[in-house]
Amino acid sequence: MTYSEKALEALKKGDVNQFNDDIKNAKENDSDDMLYSLAEELYSLGFLNDSLDIYKGLLKKYPDEDELRTSIADILISEGKIDKALNYLSEIKPDSPNYVNALMVEADLYQTQEMYSVSEHKLLEAEKIDPDENVIKFALAELYFSTGQFDKAIPIYLGLIKQGELNISSVNLVERLGVAYANAGHFEQAIGYLEQIKPIDMTPDVKFETGFTYLQLKDYAKAIEMLKQLREDDPQYASLYPYLGEAYIEMNEPENALKVYQEGMSVDQYNVNMYIRAADVAAKLSEEDLALKYLKEGHKVDPDNMELIIKLSNLYVKQGEYQKNVDFLAQYVKNEETDPQIYWNLAVSYAHLEKYDEAQKYYQRALPYFDDNPDFLHEAILLFRENGQIKETIKLLKRYVKLVPTDDEMAYMLEDLEDYE
Repeated sequence: MTYSEKALEALKKGDVNQFNDDIKNAKENDSDDMLYSLAEELYSLGFLNDSLDIYKGLLKKYPDEDELRTSIADILISEGKIDKALNYLSEIKPDSPNYVNALMVEADLYQTQEMYSVSEHKLLEAEKIDPDENVIKFALAELYFSTGQFDKAIPIYLGLIKQGELNISSVNLVERLGVAYANAGHFEQAIGYLEQIKPIDMTPDVKFETGFTYLQLKDYAKAIEMLKQLREDDPQYASLYPYLGEAYIEMNEPENALKVYQEGMSVDQYNVNMYIRAADVAAKLSEEDLALKYLKEGHKVDPDNMELIIKLSNLYVKQGEYQKNVDFLAQYVKNEETDPQIYWNLAVSYAHLEKYDEAQKYYQRALPYFDDNPDFLHEAILLFRENGQIKETIKLLKRYVKLVPTDDEMAYMLEDLEDYE
């Protein structure tokens, strides 16, 4: 046995001291080809430092072997030594047989650094040099896929599949294409590819995308079936619960939807949208106390979520909890960019609390946003008239009767006030 072979044998036995001795002897006695093979094997086993040391020793002997530079750079990148890796790669010139490989390594490096445009540039340069190399095409598609540029990734994946490439680097291209179509909003095309994937090959992510795609195609029964399978496989897959609940709602099964949202909240306690959805379904089931509970819990999670704030305020108004609503909204009304619904809800609450000047103030603030809303105008008109604001009342009445010409009562009020004026 060569020392290289002995080193690998010692490694299998876990004899570290013998391994180190054999490595030293291998460097002094084994052929360079054997050492290169040893470095490759050590790299695959994760012994990067020993592999790197051998590669560097060989590069000193063979300074024109650029393949050694790419191997060294690859290890340095994995160790986070980016600048050193780039130094080795920069030594590989465009006329080198390993230049394309160097570009690929650089592209991977820049992608890990989130310098995606530079990574794309390197891959496009490599493709220009070797346009028939599918590995380059695949790398480019993967870059587009990972950065959400699905419409760019789709034709590349499609072209590779048409060439008979179904798997590259353990990636199922049919799966990738289906997911890319789904994320690009091309659901009809997506489901055609996703349904080709054998159940045994479906990862949790693919099951999620398939269920989501069925949902977008309004095939709610299949969406439920797929998302339930995903829940059985991986109940901690938090993203499934909002969509499974939505599918049940579309199937007019609110009780099941509520159960799903409750499960989802236990899986992801910080997903405020789950609390909102659960509250919506509880309200639909006339369980207002439960809806209030979920909205309050969601508010603790995200006190600045405006959708939740409005829903909680709306529920306070509906339940006649006007003082609670005023107290609750006090912290938000100070914000100049607050939602105008807050003004309306405050106006309603103050009116019921018989604080008419405050109510009028908030109706005035809300008016620019709701001047085409008959319900709002009707409330404001009655309040302004009660407060003796005749001119403002007439102005709002004129607006209202244009929107609701069939409301005779309000038309008569306008006539009476105009006569009075």
